[in-house]
Amino acid sequence: MSTLARGFAASLLGVLMASPLPAQDRFDYHAFTNTLVDRGAQALHTCNGLFVSHRTLEQIYAGELRAAGGQPLPPERVQIDRTRGAVAVGVGAGDGIPVMRAALRQGLGCVVMAPDQTLDDIDGLPVLRTPPLPGDPATIPWPDGDVVPREPLPSGVSREGLEAAGRWAFDRVAHGGHAGQVTLSLLVVHKGDIVFERYADGVDFRTRTRTWSAAKSIAGALIGIAVGKGMLKLDEPLPITWPPDEVNELHYRHRSRMPMVTLEPWPPAIRTEAPDPRHRLTLRHVLNMSSGLYPVDNEYGGSIGSGLSYFGGWNSAYQASDRGLVREPGTVWDYENYDTLLGMLALKSAIGNDADYLEYPRRELFDKIGMRNTVPGVDRFGNFVLSSQVYTNARDMARLALLYLNRGVWKGERILPESWVDFSRTPAPATARFGNFYGGTWWLVQDARTDVPQDAYTMAGAQGQYAIVVPSYDLVIVRRGLDGGAPGFPTWDLVAQVVKALPRGREAKKMVGVADPI
Repeated sequence: MSTLARGFAASLLGVLMASPLPAQDRFDYHAFTNTLVDRGAQALHTCNGLFVSHRTLEQIYAGELRAAGGQPLPPERVQIDRTRGAVAVGVGAGDGIPVMRAALRQGLGCVVMAPDQTLDDIDGLPVLRTPPLPGDPATIPWPDGDVVPREPLPSGVSREGLEAAGRWAFDRVAHGGHAGQVTLSLLVVHKGDIVFERYADGVDFRTRTRTWSAAKSIAGALIGIAVGKGMLKLDEPLPITWPPDEVNELHYRHRSRMPMVTLEPWPPAIRTEAPDPRHRLTLRHVLNMSSGLYPVDNEYGGSIGSGLSYFGGWNSAYQASDRGLVREPGTVWDYENYDTLLGMLALKSAIGNDADYLEYPRRELFDKIGMRNTVPGVDRFGNFVLSSQVYTNARDMARLALLYLNRGVWKGERILPESWVDFSRTPAPATARFGNFYGGTWWLVQDARTDVPQDAYTMAGAQGQYAIVVPSYDLVIVRRGLDGGAPGFPTWDLVAQVVKALPRGREAKKMVGVADPI
């Protein structure tokens, strides 16, 4: 869950969720699984840190693993195979918890392996062999490339004001923040041009780090492209199917005692003639975080919920769909990673071919807008885990935000339907009584927050990952962080700091009503 989500969830949990468990039920029945998932997380963070972010092991322990919290195992319990691009965590621990492994796969970053797999199984993991986008970004002007000309700032833009915003973002303690709020980068794009860019020591514009839940907005864009092509419908039941071979592999891998079955179109058929109310669930519901499905992450926490998919080697698509309906779809907002993954599973079903599915993000989005540094992660079954698992840099996040700022058009080419941009920034109906703070995979300014433009909206992920779009100021702001053990980074306060350095913007109004079907 993103840091922004945690803040909202803390205040809304009593309203949205059931009462806390009674004291006698608070025993940790899942200690084994929690430890297994922790090791898988350390393996994945370390593998991606070394081979995707190209950071040192010392930087990873001081940065990514510190920010993730918990008690990572020391380096002597970590085995790094640089030849095969793999990491094993828990080696020699002797405590009965499996060694967890992650391995680098071409085009997809590192993939978590199953607890019973070894490095001999690496070749069976997914791979993407799409060739790199042609051209050298070091010779191509921004935004398609990385050449940023040294030009005077536009009239009305204050360099001193931008520098002050930079100090505010990087020196959080001196500006009322927390020492755990660690800013890696701050990027400000005004009227399409980079007017401010600053990085922490050991980081530059090429450095990829994990997006966490900011990936949900990337998933939203990919789904929106498919909607624009007529492959998916926003307000029709999710068209999810399960290939029989994937079902068989799933049962084999996890040694299920259930009989082998071929699942019908989602949701899985149960042993009754009664209609399944989950057939009413639409793409709009899952992208609005209003599916009404059982709230596994907020009920049990990440290790028993989506943590099993992120870090435990479980099948993210199966887990996402293995939930019953507990609320009427569209009536209750609940931030669940698996809702986004249901949207991605619908996209996979619509594409209908595993190879085309793996190529889709590059072909339909990344390569078209110059997102050369973005690596989308998958589980070992080849399902994109785009509720969290993407590695990218600040400039690529800015490119996606610019696409939204430009109403879905990139250099004259329509990439996203304009109506999808409106859907993304229209408040989910279930958030109305709480301030209209969430749209379609993007977070919105709460109604009560009147000191910043109400039309602002942002990607948001744990540890302080934000790409903020402010249409009334023709503005994009990207902040990447490694926040840990601290209150969430004050996103809208950052917007307030940056707009001080810019000419007065246009009238800013939030989208209202329900976005029309595409």
